[in-house]
Amino acid sequence: MARKPSPDNPPCPRCGATRVVKNGSKDGRPRWVCRVCKRSFGPTFGTPMYRLRSTPAEVARTLLVVMHQGSLSAAEELTGHKYETIGRWLRLVGVYANQITDALVRELHLTEAEVDAFWSFVKKSVQQMEMGKARRRGWARGGDV
Repeated sequence: MARKPSPDNPPCPRCGATRVVKNGSKDGRPRWVCRVCKRSFGPTFGTPMYRLRSTPAEVARTLLVVMHQGSLSAAEELTGHKYETIGRWLRLVGVYANQITDALVRELHLTEAEVDAFWSFVKKSVQQMEMGKARRRGWARGGDV
């Protein structure tokens, strides 16, 4: 017997159809499949967290460590995340600025000034990475430390 779509299932993010059925789970997260376009998707599809294995709070905490420590290498040592992963997260946050700001305020209880400092840091960090200067110690603070 074929599975029946539930009204509790989300609509398909690709085609918008509501004929969606549960299709198991992966890494503890539910999966669904659309009966119209035959594509499967998870709860993070179309969000900043799509294809990331870390939680939004962990990503935000790591980027805050980068901001406070002033270098990706120091954050790499403190958080255990790879340098390249942290750099990818820095680039990604610019694309999803509104959603990330909401997470910073809601989950980490940051003030408006802290959020503003965070975004200033991200902008400067991405510019430095694109110029290839990100590995030098102290690059984020503007001086050699």
